[in-house]
Amino acid sequence: MPGLPGPAGDRRRARIGLLGGSFNPAHAGHRHVAERALRALRLDQVWLLVSPGNPLKPRAGMAPFAERLASARAIGDGVRVLATELEARLHSRFTVDTLAKLVRRFPRARFVLLMGADNLHQLPRWRRWRRLARGTPIAVLPRPGETRKALNGQAAHALARWRRRPAALLAQPAPDHAPWCLVPAREHPASATAIRAARGGLG
Repeated sequence: MPGLPGPAGDRRRARIGLLGGSFNPAHAGHRHVAERALRALRLDQVWLLVSPGNPLKPRAGMAPFAERLASARAIGDGVRVLATELEARLHSRFTVDTLAKLVRRFPRARFVLLMGADNLHQLPRWRRWRRLARGTPIAVLPRPGETRKALNGQAAHALARWRRRPAALLAQPAPDHAPWCLVPAREHPASATAIRAARGGLG
């Protein structure tokens, strides 16, 4: 399996989960999501896309990019779970733009966007979220206190007709709209906010 992807792209043929975020810091919950997605979706790799700056999060309390990237690398294994600075090197801050650039640079890969239930709930706040959901399969992982709210939220209702079982998410290319699924998994209690608060660095 090819290792860390470069911004120029390559011809790897693989099923790749994309787990984006600030990773401020990365923690066991992120690793739990990556491992569960690898198994449930039969992925070859999960790429941890460390954001250079999440437009929906305040700058206060945000650690430097290099520090957040290092924390993501610490929870990866360098083979199947890879931390990458691709978003920064592609000069992209919005997921829909990142996906478009990755599809062009890795034309033989099949990408799945991984997200926690909290992000499914706030998906309508993302730039061109309908376009994103139409073109990219999405796998949602449960989050404590967020899963039920997310499944009753605007995005879940709007995308209800394209919900599938995890095993069917990548079964065949979607003809007109990408599918999404909820991956059965225990809700991992780890929280970057709680970690920062415990360190005295909550901003």
